[in-house]
Amino acid sequence: MKIGIIGAGNIGGNLTRRLSALGHDVSVANSRGPQTLTELAAETGATPVRVEEAARNAEIVIVTVPLKAVPDLPKGLFDEAAEGAVVIDTGNYYPQQRDGRIAAIEDEGVTESRWSERQLGHPVIKAFNATFAQDLLERPRPAGDPDRMALSVAGDDEAAKAKVRALIDELGFDTVDTGGLDDSWRQQPGTPVYGMRGDVEAVTRALEAATPERPADFRG
Repeated sequence: MKIGIIGAGNIGGNLTRRLSALGHDVSVANSRGPQTLTELAAETGATPVRVEEAARNAEIVIVTVPLKAVPDLPKGLFDEAAEGAVVIDTGNYYPQQRDGRIAAIEDEGVTESRWSERQLGHPVIKAFNATFAQDLLERPRPAGDPDRMALSVAGDDEAAKAKVRALIDELGFDTVDTGGLDDSWRQQPGTPVYGMRGDVEAVTRALEAATPERPADFRG
């Protein structure tokens, strides 16, 4: 499958490593240009490209940049993506630590990925935001393994969500459906599932235990 990854930080870099190793055709971009991705490309075989080119012909596009950087991504970013392309948003809102205050999230209760979706102008599936980047490398397990972790996935398009869940299964993790994008607050920072390393049952319980009130550490 052709996959475009926008952002080559911890999550983006490790997804580049894993997805390339699984045989996918991966293009990766960052804000500093493809010339800064030569080491990652040499390590993985992924193709370094400009951000404007990352989604070209891609069936899945993974946007893994700081939330504050999402509005600065090029307009028409997905115009040349494959028909029916699925966009994954891995983003989290860190107002005190990085992103500054975003009024729609703080005052209107818009979920982080709904806000990103509006900036991108394309439906998104929220995934990979609540796990540690290193776990993507170190904790894959075959289906049925009692130590297999589960990752939460939220989104409005059931077919797109199923495609993302299948990809996560291929990466070596189970999944739990959080619900629609307006339910994705259940997997935002400060919730019980954020950063946990649990199986399907544990993750399901954590999602059910979440409350919509944003913890003080994650308010601007």
